[in-house]
Amino acid sequence: MNEEVSVRELMNREYVGVSESDGLIETVELLLREDASAAVVQRGNEHIGVVSERDILASLVEGPPPENATVGDVMSESVPTVDPEMSLGEAADEMSTRGNSGVVVANGSEPLGVITERDLLASRTYEVEARATEKPVQGTVTDADSAVTVEHANDDRIEGQFDDQSICEVCGSFSPDLSPFNGQLVCPNCRTI
Repeated sequence: MNEEVSVRELMNREYVGVSESDGLIETVELLLREDASAAVVQRGNEHIGVVSERDILASLVEGPPPENATVGDVMSESVPTVDPEMSLGEAADEMSTRGNSGVVVANGSEPLGVITERDLLASRTYEVEARATEKPVQGTVTDADSAVTVEHANDDRIEGQFDDQSICEVCGSFSPDLSPFNGQLVCPNCRTI
């Protein structure tokens, strides 16, 4: 993952925002229409919660009847946030630590946008494609404590060459060439099955 790229450069500035008094059914319809998995719950310019697909499903089992429920009844009050100047690697660590598939990018209490796991995966795909156009590798590959050094034709050295790899969602193997297939990111071997 490109550590130099900031969250601000990748975040989606358009996100679904709702208020805590909005009806649950209307919010679900909005999420479906916008193809979003969560909405930021706002009170004025301040973010006070998040309502996700999981929150909505839990409310169907344990909450009030959907036609009577509001966003405030089902939202999570803890708002996973990251600073817009964080690196993508730091944002990915934050998502992983919290177990969230997305976070709100905020400057203080004002939400600026959102960044999701999909955004991070898309950035990795772009990085892999960009590296594919670099000069061909020459020389040998050495492995010292999992830190790999590769010599390029222009004598530049790249540390951590395995950073380009991600895990196939079907077989679990590492691959630098994952592509979406049937809603999953899969390696070339699994795409041919």
